[in-house]
Amino acid sequence: MNTTGKTLLVTGGASGIGFQIAKLFSENGNKVIITGRNEAKLKEAAASLKNTDYFAADVANEQDLDRLVTYIKSTHPGLDILVNNAATTNVYQMGVNAGAYEKAKDEVATNYLAVVHLTEKLLPVLEKQQDAAIVNVNAIIGLTPSIHMPTHSASKAALRAYTQALRFTFETKGTGIKVFDLVPPLVNTEFSRAIGSATNGIPAEEVAEALLQGLKNDTFEIRIGKADQFYQAFFAGSENAVSALNQPQGKA
Repeated sequence: MNTTGKTLLVTGGASGIGFQIAKLFSENGNKVIITGRNEAKLKEAAASLKNTDYFAADVANEQDLDRLVTYIKSTHPGLDILVNNAATTNVYQMGVNAGAYEKAKDEVATNYLAVVHLTEKLLPVLEKQQDAAIVNVNAIIGLTPSIHMPTHSASKAALRAYTQALRFTFETKGTGIKVFDLVPPLVNTEFSRAIGSATNGIPAEEVAEALLQGLKNDTFEIRIGKADQFYQAFFAGSENAVSALNQPQGKA
């Protein structure tokens, strides 16, 4: 698809992968809107980028999400590309008193349900464009779960299934909306550093560049570096892939 002259909405766009996607696409002749929960960070991020606006919203909060959708429909009705990047996680191992249920509710709300909700709300806008796309940012652990992030892994597995179902539905209907699954390996970001998993992570800039090239080439499954290796290992034997991912030297 064409990757210039577009309008993009990037959730979780104030830092990390989302920020680098916003930066790269704004530098390549696109209009970008970033959103997230921290307005101060969003304002600072948008000020450092070309042709970028911001809107503070927690996509897991229904009222915030509705305000965001209203803003997009009124201010950016030509939205072409939705990048669902916002995510949250909890690092722990399952067991007695692990609090898995509460952690799962938190992760599923942001990592999966918010994606479904925002996508559904913005479909009427995207359907009006001739060349539109939805990009869902996933993770290796959506395919091969991490024992250190078990319910995060489950939320990403749900996102992967939803992304595939959405793509095949649109292909069957012959709509102009393309659906991309962006699957990076471990990435060195503020997010991964906060959970102690940034060691040996690739730069977020590489993820943004892979997305740009994937959109240009209509590569609907964009698996980057080790993510593709784990994908191949999964189909060779899912138990082997899970074992390899959960070696003692890494958490993701």
